[in-house]
Amino acid sequence: MEGKSVFQVWDYVIFISMVLVSAAIGLFCAFKDSRSGQESTEEFFVGNRQISAYPIALSLASSFLSAITVIGNPAEVYSFGIMFLMFGFTWFITMIATSLIYIPLFYRLNIISTYEYLNRRFGQLVRYQVVCCFLIYMFLYLGIVTYAPSLALSQVTGINLWISIVTTACVCTLYTALGGIKAVVWTDVFQLCVMLIGLLTVLIQGSIHIGGLEKVWNIAENGGRLNFLDFDPDPRRRHTFWTIIVGGTFGWTATYSCNQAQVQRYLACKSEKEAKKAVFLNWVGMVIILTTACLCGLVMYALYGSCDPIKANRISNTNQLMPLMVVEILNETPGVAGLFVASAYSGTLSSISSGISAMAAIVVEDFIKPLWKPWEQLSNRKKTLATKLLAMIFGFATIGLAGVASLLKGNIIQGAFAGLCVGLSLSMWVGIAAQIYPPSAKFTGLLETSISGCPLSNVTTSTPVNVTSLLTAVASPNQERPSIAEDFYSLSYLYYSPLACLSTVFVGLTISFFTGGNEKVDPLLISPIVPTIHKFIFRIKQSLPKRERMNKSQTSCPMFKENSASCGKTTQF
Repeated sequence: MEGKSVFQVWDYVIFISMVLVSAAIGLFCAFKDSRSGQESTEEFFVGNRQISAYPIALSLASSFLSAITVIGNPAEVYSFGIMFLMFGFTWFITMIATSLIYIPLFYRLNIISTYEYLNRRFGQLVRYQVVCCFLIYMFLYLGIVTYAPSLALSQVTGINLWISIVTTACVCTLYTALGGIKAVVWTDVFQLCVMLIGLLTVLIQGSIHIGGLEKVWNIAENGGRLNFLDFDPDPRRRHTFWTIIVGGTFGWTATYSCNQAQVQRYLACKSEKEAKKAVFLNWVGMVIILTTACLCGLVMYALYGSCDPIKANRISNTNQLMPLMVVEILNETPGVAGLFVASAYSGTLSSISSGISAMAAIVVEDFIKPLWKPWEQLSNRKKTLATKLLAMIFGFATIGLAGVASLLKGNIIQGAFAGLCVGLSLSMWVGIAAQIYPPSAKFTGLLETSISGCPLSNVTTSTPVNVTSLLTAVASPNQERPSIAEDFYSLSYLYYSPLACLSTVFVGLTISFFTGGNEKVDPLLISPIVPTIHKFIFRIKQSLPKRERMNKSQTSCPMFKENSASCGKTTQF
């Protein structure tokens, strides 16, 4: 599909206003902090730990509900059904685990970087192994989250791809580098509101265009999209109750409990109680956004179910479905197209800004402070300036990362290190193999669409090319799929996290067991809930029988000094 500009005056006004407001929030936070004279790395990274729960909650929801949510989630429902809505339950389990296990631990340690904990618990080798993995992951993530939405939107709106990429990176870099975590949090609040307004506008206007939500619901039901519950235990099925609840919980717990971009926000709260409140308020915001996005997917199916734009070769992939729907049915209303683009880019801005802030924090806390001794002799002003410079470097590197993305079509320490290597290698092996040998339709659950309702003029004869088909053709031209591709490689993507996590823990514990482990662990490095659970489980075993308690009381030392002479003597009968 060739790009065609559909923006009108009001669309430009709304989109540009969103970008300018985001930049203005960052400038205001930077100006306020410089006037107060409180500039420091502590202020820059965690806002002196004085931010309330409400903005943190919205910021948490915004950070990982990116443009992928606005564009990708409706397309997911269009293709596979509304089972995706089950992630709301997964997130709730994740929030409970985060509040009970991780937040109390990190607050007691009073750290900024999550990986400081790994250094104290497992040593430097494990710390820097994980830090490097996170930095690589974040670099790739920023590239994809910048490039993919820009590509999809440029192809249906006519906005130049690289202009949008450069603009996004520059705006994010400006307010993140100048305003620090406070700017990131408050721009996230604004951007989440824009995302929700944009999705609600598409949902309401689209429903009106179709003939009401009841009609949309009936069409979705007839098309098999209301597949809420599927209890098939087969781990190769893409989305079932078990893959979403079990696999999704592992993946989202890693994101919300250990990811620096999220933990950094918990630590910016006024107290541990405020951080826990922020986590559950964040869940409410995420569920509202998810529900709205899924309903937009049902509207999309009601519109295109009988005239699939991909089968009709009007677009090349599902990421273009949402922008196409906005362009085709909502562009008559002034400003709606601009609001949708602003909504998608709000998600992009929030994801990039949180990533930039997290990487800057890691470089300072995990590399510069422990490895470069002169750092402690620098003044607060110079430290803050160096930190802002790092954030700017990472921000501008996002442009290059988007370019790279465009080309993609003897103890517990040894155990932890080896376990992480195995877990990482195993998950990468399965993930890459699944791209070369994609799972068959019986496992993905791809639902039917047709072109029977398309006007003949809308069906073209060209065939779009995608990266997956090229990989498949290169990997196995005229060859049968190996048996392992039908079993192991077809594992649901949601099980990649449990596979990596459990293999890491298993290998780590096994090696620790045979090499002696580490019996002397600082109690501060153990989550407070662990001793509580231990006491609860073993309370029966620890209690003594009545006769044994009586004998023990007779032979134990009394509390008072005057009776101490009889301590240890037995009674003669």
